Amino acid sequence: MNLAEAKEYAKKNIHNRPATTGRLAGKIAIVTGGAQGFGLGIATEMYREGATVVLADLNEAQAVESAKGLGERAVGLKVDVSDAQSMEDMVCNAVERFGGLDIFVSNAGVLKAGSLEAITPEAFTFVTKVNYIGFFNAARAASAIMKAQHEADPELWFDIIQINSKSGLTGSKNNSAYAGGKFGGIGLTQSFALELVDSQIKVNAICPGNFYDGPLWSDPEKGLFVQYLNNGKVPGAKTVQDVKDYYLSKSPIKRGCTPVDVSKALFYCVEQEYETGQAIPVTGGQTMLS
Repeated sequence: MNLAEAKEYAKKNIHNRPATTGRLAGKIAIVTGGAQGFGLGIATEMYREGATVVLADLNEAQAVESAKGLGERAVGLKVDVSDAQSMEDMVCNAVERFGGLDIFVSNAGVLKAGSLEAITPEAFTFVTKVNYIGFFNAARAASAIMKAQHEADPELWFDIIQINSKSGLTGSKNNSAYAGGKFGGIGLTQSFALELVDSQIKVNAICPGNFYDGPLWSDPEKGLFVQYLNNGKVPGAKTVQDVKDYYLSKSPIKRGCTPVDVSKALFYCVEQEYETGQAIPVTGGQTMLS
């Protein structure tokens, strides 16, 4: 199924949604980076609230296995978010399987820490392609389907939600590639929101604090605790535990962010019909809007 066919199929099936219950009853959603970690945690909460969920990930085998763990309303699909055609193909595949698209969660992201001197142009480009261009690819493919559905029923609302970061709200030392892409993501969020609102597509960003229990932070070889220790991001830190203790101390609530915390913000984005273009912090008070 190509994009033109997917748009027509979605229009025909706009009122053919799964009969579920919950805060996301009947909604069809895609979560990129959904095979593990934050993405899987968010997708799990969405599934529990009635959504039919596509776990889209570069690791197709893990995405398929994770979808099996959720249930019959979930499927795992392969996607390279940095590649526009891969993104379009995945969205079309999702529409073909479930009949439409109501919520797109652009969660896939990577991080390579390092000072301006240490980080290579190749690493900077890699992070930017996934975190920044990946969100552009997501919004472009998702909005094409949502616009077609709006034509079929102008009363319905749809949502594109970027899982951004507190690093999109304030700079991050020795972390320029990641923070720069996340700052850019908020710019895209605001711009897409202005462009797509006439099709009743809301575009918002959620800016979580640190998810310390996930692989991004805790992987013993490539996790951020290890990266930050090796790159001297935390002055005086001699062990991974020193780095973790330092970050735990930065939040007034004294714990890390969880997928449940972020999902509550996501449910708000979907349920309300009077907010778009926002960057919503979920940081335990570590980052406060001014």
